[in-house]
Amino acid sequence: MGIAMHLRDKTIVIGVCGGIAAYKAAELVRLYVKAGAEVHVILTRSAQEFITPLTFQTLTGNPVHTEMFNLVQEREIGHISLADRADVFVVAPATANLIGKVAAGLADDLLSTSLMATKAPVLFAPAMNVNMWDNPIYQQNQARLRMLGYRFVDPVTGFLACGWEGKGKLADPAEIFEETLALLTPQDFADETVLVTAGPTREEIDPVRFISNYSSGKMGYALARAARLRGARVILVSGPSALAVPWGVERLAVVSAEEMREAVLSRWEEATVVIKAAAVADYRPAVRAAGKVKKEGRESLSLALEKNPDILAELGRRKGHRFLVGFAAETSDLLENARKKLRAKNLDLMVANDVTQERAGFDVDTNIVRLLGPDEAEEALPEMSKDEVAGHILDRIRALRRKA
Repeated sequence: MGIAMHLRDKTIVIGVCGGIAAYKAAELVRLYVKAGAEVHVILTRSAQEFITPLTFQTLTGNPVHTEMFNLVQEREIGHISLADRADVFVVAPATANLIGKVAAGLADDLLSTSLMATKAPVLFAPAMNVNMWDNPIYQQNQARLRMLGYRFVDPVTGFLACGWEGKGKLADPAEIFEETLALLTPQDFADETVLVTAGPTREEIDPVRFISNYSSGKMGYALARAARLRGARVILVSGPSALAVPWGVERLAVVSAEEMREAVLSRWEEATVVIKAAAVADYRPAVRAAGKVKKEGRESLSLALEKNPDILAELGRRKGHRFLVGFAAETSDLLENARKKLRAKNLDLMVANDVTQERAGFDVDTNIVRLLGPDEAEEALPEMSKDEVAGHILDRIRALRRKA
C-alpha cells in the first residue's frame, strides 16, 4: 500500500493549545488535508489569542470547535462525537498545562474532555519554555502518559520566543505528520531491523572529477521511509543524494563503493532484512590522480578501470538468517538478467526494472518493476509512485518471511 493511502479518508482531530507555535499548526493541518484526511480542529481559548478559527476553517472546510457548550456546534458534532469519529487525535502545540491536565485525568474544557473521551491513538507535540520542559513535574507527567500508551514528538533545541535558548521548540510539522502516518500504519515490521542502501556511488578520477550514474536515491529513500513507518528500525546507507533523511531513520553517508561496502558490513550483524537499492558503480579508476588532470597537450585521455567489490554477492554468501533483496536495473533482456542475478547472488527477492522505459528507473518519482521470488514466480507491477512501489516490496518481503 502506498504511504499516502494511510491518511486518505481518515478523520484527524487536531487540538491547538495557546503558544507562539500555534501558527505552525496551520501548516500541519495543510499537510493532513493534502494527504486526503478529514480534519477537525479544536482551539483552546488561549490558542485563539495567537491564531483565529477562521484560518483553520478555511484550511479544513469544517467548522472550528472552540467552546465546551455551544448549541450549534454541539448539535452538529459535539465533543463526544469528535472523540468517537477520530481515527487519530493530535495535539500540536501541546502545552505543559494541557499535558498536566491529561496526566491528572482532568477534563475542564473542550480539548481535555475530548481527549478523555477518545479511544483513538493520541499524539502530543509539546512546545514550551526550556525551563518548563526540564521541570521534573512536567517530565513525570510526560513519562506517565508515555507509559499509558500516548505518543510524543519531542520538541527540538533552538532559540525560543521567550528569549531563552534550549529544548522547547515545536517539532517540524513534517515530522509530526510522519509520526501521525506511523500511528495509522500497520506495525508489521516492528520486530525487524532493515538495512537499506540507496543512491549512487562516486569513484574519483582526480580531486574534481568522478565516475557515477543517474541514481537520485529516491527508491531507496522511499523504502527506508516505508519500513520505518511500519515499525522497523531502519539503517540507511546512502551515497551522495540531495534527498532529506526520512524521519526516524539513521543514515550513514558514503561516497565510493568501497565506503559503502565498509558501512554495510559494519552494521550487517544488526540487520534482519537487507535491501540493496543503491546503484553501485561496477568499476573505479585504477589510479586516482593526486591533482587535477590537465587537458593541455592531450588530444585524448584513456582511463584504466578496475572492478569494484560486488557488495550484493558478498552479502549473499554470508547472509545466514537474513532476508536479502537486490535490484536489477537493466536495458535489455530484463527477466533473463534479473533471474540470473537472483540465483548467482543467493537472493530472496529481486526487484527488476527496465530503465529505458519512460517514468521508470533513475531520478523520477515513479517506477515500473517486476518482483521475482526464489521460486522465480513473477509479479509485474504497473506504473506507480516509488512510495507505492516501496509498500508493495515490503508486502512481498512480509509474505515470504511468513512462509519461511
